[in-house]
Amino acid sequence: MIEKHPVVVNFVSFSTCFSGSDTRQEFRQASNSPKVLTTFATVVRDGSLSVHVADCDDLPTLPQYGPWHERTRPRNRHIRARPGYLLLTLAFIGFISLGLPDAVVGVAWPSVRDRFHLRQSAVGMVLVISGVGYLLSSFFAGRWMQRFGIGLVLAGSTGLVAVAMFGFGFSPIWAAFLLCALVHGLGSGAIDSGLNGYAAHHMSARQVIWLHACYCFGALIGPIVMSTVLANGRHYSAGYSSVGGTMLAMSIVFLITCRSWGETSPVTEATPMPMSAGAVLQHSAVWLQMAVFFLYTGLEVTFSQWTFTVLTESRNVSPDTAGIAVGVYWGSIGVGRVVSGIIADRVGIDRLLRYCLIGAGCGALLFAARLPVEADFVGLALAGLGLAPVFPCLMSRTPQRLGTELSTHAIGFQIGAAMIGAAAVPGMLGIMAGTGGLEVVPIAAAVLFGVLALLHEALPGFPNVGTDRA
Repeated sequence: MIEKHPVVVNFVSFSTCFSGSDTRQEFRQASNSPKVLTTFATVVRDGSLSVHVADCDDLPTLPQYGPWHERTRPRNRHIRARPGYLLLTLAFIGFISLGLPDAVVGVAWPSVRDRFHLRQSAVGMVLVISGVGYLLSSFFAGRWMQRFGIGLVLAGSTGLVAVAMFGFGFSPIWAAFLLCALVHGLGSGAIDSGLNGYAAHHMSARQVIWLHACYCFGALIGPIVMSTVLANGRHYSAGYSSVGGTMLAMSIVFLITCRSWGETSPVTEATPMPMSAGAVLQHSAVWLQMAVFFLYTGLEVTFSQWTFTVLTESRNVSPDTAGIAVGVYWGSIGVGRVVSGIIADRVGIDRLLRYCLIGAGCGALLFAARLPVEADFVGLALAGLGLAPVFPCLMSRTPQRLGTELSTHAIGFQIGAAMIGAAAVPGMLGIMAGTGGLEVVPIAAAVLFGVLALLHEALPGFPNVGTDRA
């Protein structure tokens, strides 16, 4: 007879055994059932449910996993309290602020390029410098949050992005514009690291996916604002000023509420065996996941940065229509993330990503076919919907696929690879567009989608390299 053992379910949907609003209590009451423990192991093995064991010293041995207490042992028995509605709202606002300025650069780029008499490929310099700032602030964000608290870090980093937006709009020379790109990267990296770190420790997987959806809604609003400004014949500085003013207001909100971010109780964490970063990099599965993040983020940013230019300068689409097309792309990513947050645990992450990457590839092919603008809208929507769950789902799958010991370092490597891809892929395609024409960009993007799908298909074939057998 199996004894009753309390566990805490982070992913609230566990409909194969029970349902209801108080999932945690129901699972405690049902956990003396062999069916529950077997289903629990199966769901974790599939990677579609994340479970944390609170009191595991006396758990029985499961044949397919070995003794639980040999794999993970909690430091204490305090379960981290979920953030209240105020902090959830502020976190969502923070990710909106993170996405708001990112897509504006691509919409404003033709005007900026003409203002400073630059070549098409010069946008790569903006992306690279911004990426360098992003990586720098991501590296130091943890230390800053320990010293100043996440609330002050969010207020300061959002303020930096506001300064960068005003600087973009009123830079008198190209060098000043590039300096603003560095400031933008510094601010964005700290916002991203701070909010992702907070979400990983305080939010459910569903909330994390929806958090990333908020980024997309911010990225939807930004290009619409800028394209409206340009379509009315106004200088791009007006669009940047609008975004900068919004970011400044958000910075003030974070400053006012900075004390609230420290009101969460201690966390129950499993203590993994230590592993050095060098040892983690010896595993081929880690490099494969880094390659997937590199390509995914590169493709996401490519469609954001180049769609407006391709439509207006190669396909003679009006600026306001092209701006709406960019907004449709980001809006589709946002909607896709909302939906995927609902269905990911039912469909299974690996299966969901397989179907989504196929759909995104079809959308990229449709956009590359140079059909009427209505087909471009459909292609961009398909690409956005397909790309939607990739980043958050792969991130949540990492500890299950690689194990706790490896994922501690691997998640940081994946974020770094993603940021390098965000600069390198659209920058490389910009160089190609300078020699082969703008239509090279969507064609090359469609090819890269095929490569991304193949890399993802290779992931399930790798053996689990950590002691957590996902």
